Amino acid sequence: MRILGIESSCDETGAAVYDDKLGLLSNALYSQIAMHAEYGGVVPELASRDHIKKALPLISKALNDSGSSPADIDAVAYTAGPGLVGALMVGAAVARSLAYAWNRPAVPVNHMEGHLLAPMLEERKPEFPFLALLVSGGHTMIIQVAAPGSYRILGQSVDDAAGEAFDKTAKLLGIPYPGGPLLSRLAEQGVPGRFHFPRPMADSPNLDFSFSGLKTHAANTIREVEDSQQARADIARAFEEAVTDILAIKVRKALRQTSYRRLVVAGGVSANRGIRKGLADLMTELGGEVFYPRTEFCTDNGAMIAYAGMFRFKMGTRADLSVEVRPRWPLDTLEQNNG
Repeated sequence: MRILGIESSCDETGAAVYDDKLGLLSNALYSQIAMHAEYGGVVPELASRDHIKKALPLISKALNDSGSSPADIDAVAYTAGPGLVGALMVGAAVARSLAYAWNRPAVPVNHMEGHLLAPMLEERKPEFPFLALLVSGGHTMIIQVAAPGSYRILGQSVDDAAGEAFDKTAKLLGIPYPGGPLLSRLAEQGVPGRFHFPRPMADSPNLDFSFSGLKTHAANTIREVEDSQQARADIARAFEEAVTDILAIKVRKALRQTSYRRLVVAGGVSANRGIRKGLADLMTELGGEVFYPRTEFCTDNGAMIAYAGMFRFKMGTRADLSVEVRPRWPLDTLEQNNG
């Protein structure tokens, strides 16, 4: 059984083909970073227009790279939300049209479920149940995953997501878009211990996150110190260490509550090496295991949508003829797998 997956939720256009026996057969991706860099962030209208240009060529590439024809595809999966409404509409319209033309089912996929299941594309896969930490530009949440499709959100950001805080702090430091990954590289040159950032909500009994205060603290620190490359690197390091500590503190509490010993970390920020190391050290200390998708599957991509689409297709999920998207689509509202 083969699934074509299409991703267009924000500023990456992706298409991939996944086979339930052979695994991932192809993964074509186009990033709009260079286009949006001129404006210092994602411009939704430009993102939508670029998805229109890139979707069909990428789908053709994914089919060719996988050695598949439309007749080999059993269903077309697409990101139906959450995301930018215009960008989502492009992918949904293309996917629904192809499914209709090929007389195949269309399968709407939750973007966050795609991220959560991305580690399943690796040879070393986590077994259920596990705890998941989704960290991206738009979301930071801890999820109890009892079984495939069974998700319970234990905590989430009450203001800025971790990735958003990275990007905003990078902008304060004069780092160009996309700031998060460049801030992390700068942090590697920083001197540990020169600056200390707060750990917001670290002592709170719940598992929610708050990162907006770190951005404010960074702004105040930048104003108070000399403007030099080393000072910026030291601030970047202190900021990254604070985020890593906050994530580790909340994950530790969640593992204690659930008694789980397996942790999945996914989403764009999961590619951050400092965060990976901090969480790996935590799981080693607790005698548990941590699972990540490879770096190319941390950010938005068609492979994770194809995989999640296969799971949902086997559950019986189908889209009707209408083209509908859900810019807001909470993960814990998804239908559970009762099979």
